[in-house]
Amino acid sequence: MDATTGFFYLFSVVLLFAAFRVITARNPVHAVLYLMLAFSQAAGVWLLLKAEFLAIVLVLVYLGAVMVLFLFVVMMLDVHIDRIRQGFWRHFPLAATVGALIALEMAAVLMAGFRGAGDESKALVTAAGGAPVSNTLALGRLLYTEYLYPLEVAAVILLVAMIAAIALTLRRRKDSKQIDASVQVRVRAADRLRIVKVPAAAGTTSAAPEAQPQETRA
Repeated sequence: MDATTGFFYLFSVVLLFAAFRVITARNPVHAVLYLMLAFSQAAGVWLLLKAEFLAIVLVLVYLGAVMVLFLFVVMMLDVHIDRIRQGFWRHFPLAATVGALIALEMAAVLMAGFRGAGDESKALVTAAGGAPVSNTLALGRLLYTEYLYPLEVAAVILLVAMIAAIALTLRRRKDSKQIDASVQVRVRAADRLRIVKVPAAAGTTSAAPEAQPQETRA
């Protein structure tokens, strides 16, 4: 067994253990941390399969952004584990049946793919002149030549989703006070201050005269 095979088994064992702990950990923060460990091991498997671009994307996007966001959200939320686990064994037979069906379908697809992947994984991606190129370069050429229109459609869908998320968060709230700076700049003193003359009340007396100092006698 060479070093590549040994690393593959190591990453696979740790990946399976982390995936199992994701669904069995009682603390949601621990579950998120195990999920991050699973993603890191999956990135290592991608590197062994000479898919460097997918490994880097998995680390940057999921570990660097998505899972960190999940971790902060889970830590800030007050998750009641007891309420979540209520009725677990009542729905367990249906969940186990669906999970076993999905596992069988994935096994059938993966076994069919592994049968013809032995020779293809050993072959290098070559350019038109016959020189070997990286899979990142080949993926970029495919995305921006043959799959250009699907890529643009996906970009437009993501742009619409981003605009919709911003529009949902920028709704006008009745309980918040907004100040328009342009209105404050154009304001005039006559609009904010009004002098009202109040007549003096009848029967008022003037202030009492100051008390005269008394002479002191020896």
